[in-house]
Amino acid sequence: MREKMTRIGVFYDGNYFLHVSNYYNYDHQRRRRLSISGLHEFIRHQVAQEENVDVRLAQIVSAHYFRGRLNAFEAKQRGDTLYWDRVFDDILMSAGVMTHFLPLRSTFGRREEKGVDVYLALEAYDQGVHDKFDVLVLISSDGDYVPLIRKLNGAGVRVMVLSWDFEYENEIGKRMITRTSQELLEEVTYPIAMHELIDNRLKRNDPLVNNIFVQTEGKKAYQVEPATNGHEAFEEFEEGEILVGEIFSLKNGYGFIKYPPNNLFFHHTSVIDGDFTELREGDEVEFTIGRNDDGEPIAESIRLLWEEE
Repeated sequence: MREKMTRIGVFYDGNYFLHVSNYYNYDHQRRRRLSISGLHEFIRHQVAQEENVDVRLAQIVSAHYFRGRLNAFEAKQRGDTLYWDRVFDDILMSAGVMTHFLPLRSTFGRREEKGVDVYLALEAYDQGVHDKFDVLVLISSDGDYVPLIRKLNGAGVRVMVLSWDFEYENEIGKRMITRTSQELLEEVTYPIAMHELIDNRLKRNDPLVNNIFVQTEGKKAYQVEPATNGHEAFEEFEEGEILVGEIFSLKNGYGFIKYPPNNLFFHHTSVIDGDFTELREGDEVEFTIGRNDDGEPIAESIRLLWEEE
């Protein structure tokens, strides 16, 4: 039986997984987040199909999640951040996923994720060459992993990449595009275009694909709140000029920055060097002023400011 077993290792680029989950939760018609356990069940079936084996013999034996993380002191200052981190840790733990975190660094008040991709590549290669799995499933779109894929190919490990390509126009009329490295897709054994597969099989009400999403009540699309005042006062600022303000309010996928005499709208996709879910009301942020299709001022390139350690 062991000789016939197809062992699967799953490796998550945490930032990429969160980006895709945010897309389905906030901007896709599905309006739900990705489910770790549901995704793992899908992976088992997909690997079994590609390897031409019974799904009972396609088992995930190793799963790893990599991401930069706030240290305990900073998380404590962020109110309920520690709680939500623990909630997600529980989700990963219940699905048998081992977490690998590196501390986020603050450089000139800007938070940066350093070394996470190298950490993932080293762990994946080490397990691959020591025969811990037969198929590695990589959840990432980054072409920087091409050397890893080539090394694993040389070691006889088949590689599957779950990739999402999508584009849409957000609530402020900004076109958002996510693309997977073509070089990465050309190197792997099994490239799986998840965006196409999900949309096609959701139309057929495929239970395996339905379960990729968290099974909760669907959320209604949010509505953009109107500005409290006119936008003439912002004419003195040039688009792209870097400014500093405070988060006034946060909603489901968007928020407002307090900046006299108005509150500037921003979309979750405008957050850089971090994630929208990590923002809190009262946070000081750096941003630039842009314009939506109606010429109204909006905040873009939102970056949370941190005190130097």
